[in-house]
Amino acid sequence: MTIAIIGAGAIGGVVAAYLKKAGEDVVLVGRPDQADAVRAHGLTVKGCRGQDNIKLPVLTRLDKPYDLVIFAVKTQDIEEAFVHNSEFLENTGLVLTTQNGVQADNILSSHFDRDRQLSSIVMFGATYVKPGEITFNFEGDWIIGRPLVPLDPTAHAVAEVLGKAFKTVASAQIMGQKYLKLFVNFNNCIPALVGKSMQETFADIDLCRLSVMLLKEGVGIVQQAKIELASMPDFPKERILGLAGMPTDQAAGIINKTLTSLSKEPLYGSILQSIMRGKQSEIDFINGEIVQLANHLKLATPLNSRVVDMVHEVERTRQYFSAQGVKKAFELAAV
Repeated sequence: MTIAIIGAGAIGGVVAAYLKKAGEDVVLVGRPDQADAVRAHGLTVKGCRGQDNIKLPVLTRLDKPYDLVIFAVKTQDIEEAFVHNSEFLENTGLVLTTQNGVQADNILSSHFDRDRQLSSIVMFGATYVKPGEITFNFEGDWIIGRPLVPLDPTAHAVAEVLGKAFKTVASAQIMGQKYLKLFVNFNNCIPALVGKSMQETFADIDLCRLSVMLLKEGVGIVQQAKIELASMPDFPKERILGLAGMPTDQAAGIINKTLTSLSKEPLYGSILQSIMRGKQSEIDFINGEIVQLANHLKLATPLNSRVVDMVHEVERTRQYFSAQGVKKAFELAAV
């Protein structure tokens, strides 16, 4: 199977490096500065598997059709990535999304037959350091499924290939699991407000309480919409539903313990990583997904609406809020 990975950031870099190391026929597609760095020095990945420097082909756009094209850009960049590589995508075999949120497959559905589309959930974590350099923070499942048609042997075959480098699972419940993963990513917005790592941000118990408040509001909207969450292999839905249902202070303690011990290296959430690079973040597809769903149901989401607006303010101004400023904006002293 020939594989092209569009997006040379955190996930794209880790996937390309370890699939290549496993012996797969892989090419990485990135921006010119990323391509130049990888050509000159190889792709360096350090972290939970030690340190590797991988030599692999790197392009700035697709050069031919591939059996599998993995979109590893952020959701908000999918359309641009498609247009940039459209010359050979028409004759590409399969496409696989890896994005957070639930909209990536809908975006690509206007370009590809549903039989060619695969979706996935990435439960491992990585940080983009600079062109050609990635930190692999922690291991996790790569869940592969069909977003628009029933699970079939093709999905299993793709999972088997990707399983040479990562722990993969083929799932018939990919959309319910993607909504669950939405809530796994739900607190990425808070480090983006203060400009700090996950570990430093959630050492502050008040910011853990805010995380729980956002989660409670979001889960309530999904339940009102009658969307059924589905458990992932190593992440049962009861973990999220339990947090949303328990007293705020008790749940905040769990958030504090969990997120301060995720990784030995500083872990920067996906939303903050984009802002640090001067890019538009995926906030509209994480917390903003709940805001849009609530609007459709004619329901209010005051907390998530506020956090989306505040993240957009950070994007515009390149100025982070202080922790005290965040606490004041959400009236945490009164909770």
